[in-house]
Amino acid sequence: MIPPRPDRTVRRTSIDLDAYDDAALVAAHLAGPAADRQAAFTALMRRHKQPLYRLILAQIGDPDEALDLLQDSFVAAHAALSRYDRDRSLRAWLARIAINKCRDWHRRRRVRHMLARVLPIEAGERVADGAADTETNAIGRDDLARTLADIARLPAPLREPLLLCTIHELSQAEAAQALGISTKAVETRIRRARAALAAAA
Repeated sequence: MIPPRPDRTVRRTSIDLDAYDDAALVAAHLAGPAADRQAAFTALMRRHKQPLYRLILAQIGDPDEALDLLQDSFVAAHAALSRYDRDRSLRAWLARIAINKCRDWHRRRRVRHMLARVLPIEAGERVADGAADTETNAIGRDDLARTLADIARLPAPLREPLLLCTIHELSQAEAAQALGISTKAVETRIRRARAALAAAA
């Protein structure tokens, strides 16, 4: 009797995607087997979601809105990932997307507030959001809340590099990449932001 041939099928072992660097995960998502693409992007999200959330929250001051903007940021990143330059910092690239989402959020809020001021009271109440009241109530809670409120009031050119280098823990060079400005400009704006916060304290 001829013995059965041994099974030479190589069993695929699970890959610890968290051990991959960002560039490798991007490559796996873009060109890997179909079954691995979503897993690679999920690993990227798992790695970057907390620092991105902290960055967004510090920009807008609303935890629920920050979660929505975090999701929007990852959706935008997923759609644009094929255009990402793997020689650059993925953290800076994601931070730039998140900052653009925050800018859009602030722009929409300004429009709602403007409409609330110029429309009749009944219509204004429908378009106004509750972010301003939320921020006002938060200011008195503790020093951290007051500091976040002061940061939120900084002009965007000062606020954004400060948050990127403190909350998001980017280097000044990475922050410069994210904002499209020079490293020297990042250093100067952070110094001016800290001076403004000290004056407001």
